[in-house]
Amino acid sequence: MSFFQDTLAIFKKSELLFLERFQEAEEVYTFQFEKEKDLTWKAGQHGLFNIKHKKIKNAVRPFSVASAPSENVIKVTTRISEEPSDFKKAMLELKQGMKVSMSGPVGSFYLKDANPSLLIAGGIGITPFRSMVKQLEAEENGFENPINLLYMESDKIYLYKDELDGIADNTSINVNYPDSRNELHQEIDKFISLYKNNGKYFVAGPKSMVNSISTHLKNNNISKRNIKKDAFFGY
Repeated sequence: MSFFQDTLAIFKKSELLFLERFQEAEEVYTFQFEKEKDLTWKAGQHGLFNIKHKKIKNAVRPFSVASAPSENVIKVTTRISEEPSDFKKAMLELKQGMKVSMSGPVGSFYLKDANPSLLIAGGIGITPFRSMVKQLEAEENGFENPINLLYMESDKIYLYKDELDGIADNTSINVNYPDSRNELHQEIDKFISLYKNNGKYFVAGPKSMVNSISTHLKNNNISKRNIKKDAFFGY
């Protein structure tokens, strides 16, 4: 069913009006676009963004939608190095009033049920989780089952930290910032010991980190069907 829904969603294209860009940290930028009135998505999904203002090779790229469906903007946060790809150069050239197109959003990386959930983010992989917890805050559904967010950032940048801490203060969502891979594994193991395969495990970040954490979960007898992965590739 998810594949069928994604196939349909990919044909839905939205024209997004660029509003503003701001720098979150060194080499990290957020781009905000106006949300079309009928556009909706599930928190955690990604869109396929297409540059329109200039011709470039590989003009389409996937980005997690960092904003929640309850918000009135489409927010994308990404790393842009000193020698960016043609796509990211074009992103930096966007001026207010220009447009990009977006197909979708698509993907199965979202909370589907009320199981206890462990959200594990590495670096820029925090973006889909920002959408998830922001939407949960907006829904005020009581969070009957635990939702824990582990956010590991080797550069200690911690995107959205003030916002995440505010959500944690106002809800029962728990946010933790492990300092090392060992501490991250300890926190994961605590959750596994409590909920085992009654829990759902979401992992987003660099491909190597996602694969490593997924292997750790499987080695601790977590079923593959309870692990959702969102690997971020550099380009």
